[in-house]
Amino acid sequence: MTRLYLRKAGSKLSDTALPNTALPDTPLPDTPRLASIHNFRDVAGPGYVTTSGQAMSRGVFYRANVLTPSPEDLAIVESLGLTAVYDVRSETEANETPDIVPAPAMYAHIPILSENIHAEAMALRTADAATAFMQNINRSFVADPVTRNGFSQLFAALATTEGPQLFHCTAGKDRTGWAAALLQTLAGVPRETITADYLLTNTYSAEYIEATVAKIAAATDADKGEVIRLLLSVDASYLGAAFEQVDDHYGTVENYLTSGLELAPELVGALKTKLLS
Repeated sequence: MTRLYLRKAGSKLSDTALPNTALPDTPLPDTPRLASIHNFRDVAGPGYVTTSGQAMSRGVFYRANVLTPSPEDLAIVESLGLTAVYDVRSETEANETPDIVPAPAMYAHIPILSENIHAEAMALRTADAATAFMQNINRSFVADPVTRNGFSQLFAALATTEGPQLFHCTAGKDRTGWAAALLQTLAGVPRETITADYLLTNTYSAEYIEATVAKIAAATDADKGEVIRLLLSVDASYLGAAFEQVDDHYGTVENYLTSGLELAPELVGALKTKLLS
C-alpha cells in the first residue's frame, strides 16, 4: 500500500537549482555530486540524445540511493524544488533507515521487491551465485506480477505529478536503475547509452562499494568480499537480463508498460512528453 507524507515548502532555490521553468535555450548546470547521497543523478544525464536527434529534458526526473543527506547536501537537493520523492524500498528497509525528505517534496512509499531479498543475498557464497541472483532480480522486474504492480504505481505517479521528481531505493542501482532505463528507453535513447548510464553506478558508488567490500572481507574472507562487490555493483548482464525478459514476453518496452504494468496509453504519452519537452 502506498503511504503519502506531505511536507511544507521551506527553502529557496540556490545557484545550483534546476528550475522547472528554465527556458529551453538556458544551459542547465551539471547535476551536483553529493557525498552523502553518492548515487544521486539526473535520469537525463547531460541531456542524452535520442535516436530521433532530440535531447532528453534535464531537471525533470532524478534518481538516487537512500536519502540520508548531510545538511549541506540537503540544502542542495532542496534547491532543486522537488515536488515528490518516491521510496521504492521494502517496509523493512524504509523503517531501518528513514528518508530525510527534502522540502517541499511529498513523500510516497511504494515498496518493490520482497522483504526476504536482503537475507537471500547475504546467504550467497560464490561469485557465480551472486551474478545469477542479480540477473534473476532484474528478470523479476518483468516477470513477477507483484513487482510489476510496484513499478506501475511509480510510473503512474511520475506521469501525473507536476514538477521535478525523485525516485530511489537503497543503493539506487537495481529497482532505481530499471526505472531509469525504462524512462530512457521510452524517450528513445539508444540501448548502448542506457547501458553506459546504468554502469555509472560503479563510478558514483565506487568509494562506498570499496569500503563495504573491505569491511566484509576483513570480517569474513576475500571470497565473501567478492560476493558483496557483485551485489553492490552493477553489470551489463544484470540490466540485459531484464531487457531480454521484456523482449521475450512483451516484444517492446512500450508493450511492457501498457500490458505488463497496465499503464493507460495516456500515461505513457504523458511520460514521453515530460522526457522530451
